[in-house]
Amino acid sequence: MSAASPETILVTGASSGIGLELARCFAADGSRLVLVARNTPALEKLAEELRRDYKVEAIVLTADLSLPETPGNIFSELKGRGIVVDVLVNNAGFGAHGGFSELPLQRQLEMIRVNVTALTELTGLFLPGILERHCGGVLNVASVAGFVPGPGMAVYYATKAFVLSFTEALAGELADATGVKVVALCPGPTKTNFFKVAHASNTQLVRVASMSATEVACQGHKAFRGKGVVVISGWKNRLLVVLIWLTPRPLIRRIARKFNGF
Repeated sequence: MSAASPETILVTGASSGIGLELARCFAADGSRLVLVARNTPALEKLAEELRRDYKVEAIVLTADLSLPETPGNIFSELKGRGIVVDVLVNNAGFGAHGGFSELPLQRQLEMIRVNVTALTELTGLFLPGILERHCGGVLNVASVAGFVPGPGMAVYYATKAFVLSFTEALAGELADATGVKVVALCPGPTKTNFFKVAHASNTQLVRVASMSATEVACQGHKAFRGKGVVVISGWKNRLLVVLIWLTPRPLIRRIARKFNGF
């Protein structure tokens, strides 16, 4: 991209963790960033950092993706300001630890809206323009959790299974779309505030969280700039997925239940 027309990257869930680090990675490319999350002070702090350290434009959009109208509002706001999104990074998401029948149903429905519905709608809104320009793409943050059922975090694991399947299918549909990338980044347990939000700080998952958000984001960014559709961060997680494919499903369920502390 030329200095006169920088690539524009929209990152949801950009206020912390993997989303924040992905924003830094794309800013290092000289891209303009649109930062989306609910935490305005955190977004403003990141935007200031990106402007200072990378000399890029950073636009803050405070938005709650659990609200049905939010994806459409984001699209309309940017269109009204003449901002064209080249790369959509669907990173926003959260989990909840506990039995499905014990957790508040409303919280789990909000999880589906953020992890699945908003991701799907944002993709549907921005992808046609990306395809018209034959440039850019979509980076969806899935999870190794998407490869297995998750007793104790049933809805979260199911949402990540959707993200993984949806992204692979989309990549298959767009295989002949020159210049357009579709990638699923699949981290394993990562050192972020995810477990605190999910109330899962005492599970085995926390103890095996060996990768930092920076490491995961760097691998996801590199993969998006390179080749591949499904990117599993870290050799331990790649080995884990291979073992999952080789292990009987009943045993997988028992292991996942133990790791989820349920």
